[in-house]
Amino acid sequence: MALDLTNKSVLITGGTGSLGKALTKTILTRWPNIKRLVIYSRDEQKQFQMAFEYPDSKYPNIRFFIGDVRDYDRLKRAFKGIDYVIHAAAMKHVPIAEYNPDECVKTNVNGAENVIRATLETSVQGVVALSTDKACAPINLYGATKLTSDKLFIAANNIRGDNPVKFSVVRYGNVMGSNGSVMPFFLKRRHSGVIPITDPNMTRFNISLDEGVNMVLHALETAWGGELFVPKIPSYRITDVATAIAPDCTQEVIGIRPGEKVHEEMITPSDSFTTYDLGKYYVILPQTTNWKLDDFIRQFDAKKVPVGFKYNSGENDEWLDVPSLRRLIREHVDPEFNVS
Repeated sequence: MALDLTNKSVLITGGTGSLGKALTKTILTRWPNIKRLVIYSRDEQKQFQMAFEYPDSKYPNIRFFIGDVRDYDRLKRAFKGIDYVIHAAAMKHVPIAEYNPDECVKTNVNGAENVIRATLETSVQGVVALSTDKACAPINLYGATKLTSDKLFIAANNIRGDNPVKFSVVRYGNVMGSNGSVMPFFLKRRHSGVIPITDPNMTRFNISLDEGVNMVLHALETAWGGELFVPKIPSYRITDVATAIAPDCTQEVIGIRPGEKVHEEMITPSDSFTTYDLGKYYVILPQTTNWKLDDFIRQFDAKKVPVGFKYNSGENDEWLDVPSLRRLIREHVDPEFNVS
């Protein structure tokens, strides 16, 4: 059955972030008669600015709710009457998390637990939590906290009792053009004559905001509870991004920052034992489910991946070259972008 949010209430934590704003635009476009769309975040300035884009006179169903996922009582109050929660709030900058570890844990781990507790105490029907490729075999604190968050949401399906709510997770790579991502950074530096490169061998996965939004909505529509969805997306070489944006600039190697990987991973060989190919996505299932695996396989035509299967940006089958990167930058990051 297709997802229909007409007359439903949806709350997005971290709703003023790049993905939250993209979700807001898509949801209001596809379901103009949604009952209520709550933007929950702690940044009053971003809410103030976003409210200008969605004035009450034209969008009477959108609400802005100041709150922090660290605050359980505030979350519980915000979740009253909500049907679906999309958990996008996180402290995500790797160097900042390394320098402020306790703050990162409070938001990414304690915040996840608060979302789960508030969900179980209200009438929420479904929760989709956003993860990151850095949560796969993490080497930095941000990745470790997001892996913990993933495990909490997946395990929440085991403690829900007779509550019909379903918890699932989506994991994907770098979102093209999102706040703090490499493409806007390179675009700002293109006229300086020098583009800093952490490592010439570095690769990353790439996904557009629209693809990220569609994946979240797919999880909201199809999840049985406990799935961790992974998209099949292309990789790029960081040197190709620099060449695409600033071909005349010198690429200066500055070294990998603390907590960075040369290649990002989304599925490890250890995950392969419970990973299935769904066509457009992979899904990592929990080792124990509260539904029958055979029914899931039949429903989604799921095919088990080979034991030892791995999915990382350095050994991907699909790559973005310089021309395709330029086209995508114009489509998704800067419509005025051009290489003279």
